[in-house]
Amino acid sequence: MSRTLDRLALLETFLRIADAGSISAAARDLGLSQPTASRQLAELESRLKAQLVRRTTHSLALTDAGSELLADARRLIDDWETLEEKHVAGDRRMRGSLKVVAPVALGQRHLARIAWRFQQEHPQVSLSWQLEDEPIRFAEVGCDCWVKVGPVPDDTLVVRRLGTVERMLVASPALVEAFDRPRGPAAVEAMPLLALEPFEGGRIPLKRGDRRETAIEPPVRLKTNNIVALKEAVLMGLGIAVMPRWFVADELAAGEIIDLLPDWRAPSLDIHVAYLRGRYQTLRLRAWLETLRDAVPAIDGMRLL
Repeated sequence: MSRTLDRLALLETFLRIADAGSISAAARDLGLSQPTASRQLAELESRLKAQLVRRTTHSLALTDAGSELLADARRLIDDWETLEEKHVAGDRRMRGSLKVVAPVALGQRHLARIAWRFQQEHPQVSLSWQLEDEPIRFAEVGCDCWVKVGPVPDDTLVVRRLGTVERMLVASPALVEAFDRPRGPAAVEAMPLLALEPFEGGRIPLKRGDRRETAIEPPVRLKTNNIVALKEAVLMGLGIAVMPRWFVADELAAGEIIDLLPDWRAPSLDIHVAYLRGRYQTLRLRAWLETLRDAVPAIDGMRLL
């Protein structure tokens, strides 16, 4: 093996160790023995004259030097894979790894189905499907693209809108009956609110189809950053909540949840996909982005404006 490939192999071992949080787990992923992975890490530390990993009996953490190396190592490995795909003569097969970070609820349901179909069509693509609602540091995570509901707080990335989420006020039939079916926004203010952070506070703007706008400020009974937990609270009748149509479509059809104000809608949220700018895109990433652009607007309760 050449010295250049040798160095890339050492960096790949380091990346697997950093991602797995364990030398033994990284060794299994790479098909190496644990002592071999340890030796490769030690050799990389020797070459760079820096300790990259701090080991204890039960845990492993990157040192400051290891954290600094992480983004550079990901970039070098990605660039090498890109170079191979771009220059291997006559080989245009779609293969290699594709790492996607997606929002938790949407990524568990609709986006997951889109991703599994994509992998069925391209079986030589190795997919890493990571679900995260909080903002990420793109380079440190080492993903190919990031699907996010709401704005993407990173101006170093290319950001494309995939669709717009319709959002409505919903409640359980029992709660609606207890409040004698409110007929307009003013009446809804008497009902307890279940708020999804960070999108809702105590004040909810509403817009009607004729473009009339208003806002309600019902008392907040519960706050959570998890939309699955929020829906359970709605089903139990604890309060009203703003929900995306795609997430409650089945419950609406079954009558388990009611669209409280059919003529009024809460502000929509855009779904974006973000990726690094100014780099050659692999075949697999280009194909995945095209798949998202076609499939996301077709989700029930989603539209592309």
